[in-house]
Amino acid sequence: MEFIDYYKVLGITKTASEADVKKAYRKLARTYHPDLNPNDKEAERKFKELNEANEVLSHKENRAKYDKYGEHWKNGEAYEQAQNQQRSAGQQRAYSGQQGYGQQDYSDFFESMFSGGQQQRAAYRGQDYTTELHLELLDVLEDHKRTLTVNGKNIRITVPAGVANGQTIKINNHGGKSVGNGPTGDLFITFIINNNTAFHRERADLFITQEIPLLTAVLGGSQLIKTLDGTVKLTLKQGTQNGTKVKLTGKGFPKYKEAGSHGDLYVTYQVVVPDMLSRKQKELYEELLKLED
Repeated sequence: MEFIDYYKVLGITKTASEADVKKAYRKLARTYHPDLNPNDKEAERKFKELNEANEVLSHKENRAKYDKYGEHWKNGEAYEQAQNQQRSAGQQRAYSGQQGYGQQDYSDFFESMFSGGQQQRAAYRGQDYTTELHLELLDVLEDHKRTLTVNGKNIRITVPAGVANGQTIKINNHGGKSVGNGPTGDLFITFIINNNTAFHRERADLFITQEIPLLTAVLGGSQLIKTLDGTVKLTLKQGTQNGTKVKLTGKGFPKYKEAGSHGDLYVTYQVVVPDMLSRKQKELYEELLKLED
């Protein structure tokens, strides 16, 4: 198999930081994602290479092995162990004169480990895959099915309600195949949640600022408040102050892995002072001012 320079794939240098790796991957993944390039084999190939590069360079241990062993990074430690065994055997022969592994013995051992030999073939765990799933905030109000394309393979998953922005979940046995019948790697999915609503989210709680007219704040009255599942009518008491906060229990976001349970919605009132008055309104306000004096 032709050697792939993962640094070149992501367009970064070997001195790139972990943040640089993530930034480069996200930018290129959006460009070559199969959903944006249907039936484009070249884009599909590049997207697969991007995932492979990210899977290696975004993990410190894997990256260190890749930097040290290059294309043989998966089996590099076993190769080094074999070399150590050879050196140890040579030392034993030098001191005791007894026969150990000869050159042919070592070659056979190396071949059986790395070249598909049937005897003593080492088993290695398959490579873990990582990917991102970009969703809108309203997409995670309920559990739903979603199909991901990872390394050219379609994987259908259930997106859990209430999943958080930046949260990573593991799908067992959906990573790379192993070498020598070892266990399959896992798939790690990081959720990127775009909040294009008026609500600010903190875990399962939601926060929103609601403007109210000055007269409603002074005299009291009712105000419609928008929630994720409709609107509710709240009663404001006379003399409601700017910055007053009220809590709507259970009107927040779904709680992750807690079916039927929601956080709370916190509403902050912002009193709107009119910047333009009719002549009649101005007269009335002036009359109120006189009464206060």
